[in-house]
Amino acid sequence: MSFEIKGLQELSDKLKNLGEQAKQLDGNHEVPISELLTPTFLSNCSRFTTVEELFAASGFKIESTEDFKAIPEDQWDAFIKSNTFFGNWKEMIAEAAKT
Repeated sequence: MSFEIKGLQELSDKLKNLGEQAKQLDGNHEVPISELLTPTFLSNCSRFTTVEELFAASGFKIESTEDFKAIPEDQWDAFIKSNTFFGNWKEMIAEAAKT
């Protein structure tokens, strides 16, 4: 990023603007699971190519966020471990977030 500064007020304004933009990036952000677990990612770590295929194969009814949250963590982790290259869901999501 480059910009030309002509005076102290302009510098102050630019710094304030950069600070406000940094605040927007701070904290937690939600990303839809379908954007995180892309077809490329899934096909590289499992036999699935879509999140829908993954969910359908799990045997759990997953039609909403609430449905997903209701799945016992140990059962979901066991499904992920036996159907992907990951030991559990947290490992899988952490790796997906890197890509």
